This record gives sequence, C-alpha cells and structure tokens, in this order.
Amino acid sequence: MDTRPDIFDRSLRARRRDRMLPGFAAHDFLHRAMLDELLERLGDVQRDLPEALLIGCPDDSARAALEGMGKRVASVDPAFLAARKAGGVQADEDALPFADASFDLVLACGTLDSVNDLPGALILMRRVLRPDGLMLAAFAGAGSLPRLKSALLAAEGDRPGQHVHPQVDVRAAGDLLSRAGFAMPVADGDMLTIRYGDIVRLMHDLRGMGAGNMLAHRPPPLTREVLMRAAAHFADSADSEGRIAEQMAIIYLSGWKPDPSQAQPARRGSATISLAEALKGKAQ
Repeated sequence: MDTRPDIFDRSLRARRRDRMLPGFAAHDFLHRAMLDELLERLGDVQRDLPEALLIGCPDDSARAALEGMGKRVASVDPAFLAARKAGGVQADEDALPFADASFDLVLACGTLDSVNDLPGALILMRRVLRPDGLMLAAFAGAGSLPRLKSALLAAEGDRPGQHVHPQVDVRAAGDLLSRAGFAMPVADGDMLTIRYGDIVRLMHDLRGMGAGNMLAHRPPPLTREVLMRAAAHFADSADSEGRIAEQMAIIYLSGWKPDPSQAQPARRGSATISLAEALKGKAQ
C-alpha cells in the first residue's frame, strides 16, 4: 500500500472541477487546444481502436468527437458532477477502476498535471489497454504561467508562497512514459500564448478552467495588498497595446501497449557487417 502523502488535495480538486462546469465554455480555450491536437494525432493513426477510455470530460466535446470516429467511449473524471454529466465514473487517474486490457485507446485531456501519482497513473493507463493499444495525453507542463509566477514572486517579497503547483517538463514526462512500460514512447511540447489586459482576467480564466492552487499544503490566500502589487508587476510586462503575453506550456504524450506484432529494435550484436567495413565501403 502506498503511504506517501498526497501532493494535491483530491477532494478540493474534485470540487473545483465541479464548480467550473456551469461557466466552462467561456474558459475552455486550453482544453480545446489540447483536444484538437490529440484528435489530429489520433486521426493519423491507421488503426481502428474501437473501445476508448476518455479521461477528463468537462464538456461533451471529446466524447462527441470520438463517437464521431465510430468509437465506443467510456468516460472517467476526477470530479463527481463532471463524471455524472458524461455518463461515466468518478475516479482519479492513479486509481482507475477498470480491469486490465479493457480498452484499445486511452485519451487523457488536461488533467494529468494535478494527479498525485503521475507514474502510477501512466502505469494504470498502460494496464487498461489491450495489447497494441494506444495512449494519448495532453496536460500543462513546466514553463507555464511565467508572467504570473514572476509577478507573485515580486509581490510577496522575501517569503513567497507556492501559489502555482509544480509541473513536469517534457524530458521528465518522456522518462516516466518509458518507465511506465509503453512501447514507442513519444513526448513533445507546444507553447500557447494568451494576451491579457490585467492579472485579474488571467486569474478569472484559471478559476474558470478549474486550475487554481490544489496543493494539499497551500499557502494562505493572497491579501489585497499583495494582489495589488502583483497586478502592478504583471502590468509592467505590457506591450504597446497594453496587453501582457502569458504562456501555457502543453506536454503531449503517446505510447503503445507492447505487443509482439510491433516492430522491434535490432538485437545488439546481430549486425551482419561491421561498422568499419561499412565505412570502408563508403570511402571507396
């Protein structure tokens, strides 16, 4: 049994995702960007993958798209109302309640940045896949919100609190993917730039997408004085039009459940010609 303390408050995470649902459409740009890219990558796959597990369903867009591809979709979400609205089950990604080899496709959109046990979640996602099944995931990664972090750090002075939770980078995510046992693992990233008029609008968007501070050990809320100083520091980065360019780093992962039918790397020492002979032939 895993006795490590949680990094994120599971109950608060679920409540915040539930609270965002009524107004999510006004703040869904990050989810849409991730989902569009995942669906494009899925469209390039020359496989049927009929049984799909969708992880993260703040609206019906991902389910509708997958069903439009002819897939049968089961849904899971960390939040109770989101899961019920999607006709799915509520569960955290590191505690998926499905039997091994249940799905041909797992698509996780926008939630893995705040799961307590990311390595464990990836292992479970591999386990619920059938052999030669595909996992696709997207989530916010390290490098996100640099302007906001800088403004909060400057505003709080010598004793800053951790108001933005830690995130993994592309390299670490790729390592975790390989260690989780996926074949042909791929991790890459993209940077999404959003221009804001002030820090309040940015924070409003973060709340609207359920992306507030969910750490189990959170600092006290920002005081009005600190928030005003942060707003001033944030505004210092404005361009000639009075807009501040904030960034969200998105990590994309893909991997396959190992299967004997997949192409395998050549066994070390199996070459029939030496490197020296090959180079000699080119030199002639």
